[in-house]
Amino acid sequence: MKIPRIAWAAYGFALVVVILDQITKAWILGSADVSDPALIPGGYRFAEVIPGILSFTMVRNTGVSFGLFGGGEARWALSGFSILVAGTLAWWALKAERRMLVAAIGLVIGGAIGNVIDRIRFGYVVDFVDFSQTGLFPWVFNVADSAITVGVALLILDSVMAEKKPAVGEAHEKA
Repeated sequence: MKIPRIAWAAYGFALVVVILDQITKAWILGSADVSDPALIPGGYRFAEVIPGILSFTMVRNTGVSFGLFGGGEARWALSGFSILVAGTLAWWALKAERRMLVAAIGLVIGGAIGNVIDRIRFGYVVDFVDFSQTGLFPWVFNVADSAITVGVALLILDSVMAEKKPAVGEAHEKA
């Protein structure tokens, strides 16, 4: 089976997200100067990047994006589900024809895989981007969560834009 070039673009987006996600997590965990990430206390502030707005804070997320469904009991179920989603999206990329759709698929795949790596490796997802001091956004997140969020938003936007365009046959029928 030949993989279309546009599908390779989705896989490329996914790879970039996974690499950026894992590099930023390694960087933040490495900045704590401990031999084991388990020794970093939850809520530990690595740095206050923009006072009162942005901090890097250690959060062990046992749930899904932005801490939803936390508790840790579902570690393997969430990992399996994320792998299933990534696999389904990878298959969808083989059929995709629109650039925005391909970008969206790649972002979600990369985010899902980035967080699965943490879940398998640590038993939780490392979240650290913290805007909670603003009072507007209480969640702490990471690069993978951001990619998933942007990817889902692009999926919705692509769906809306695709509905507005007439199908190839419809344009000729109305003329």
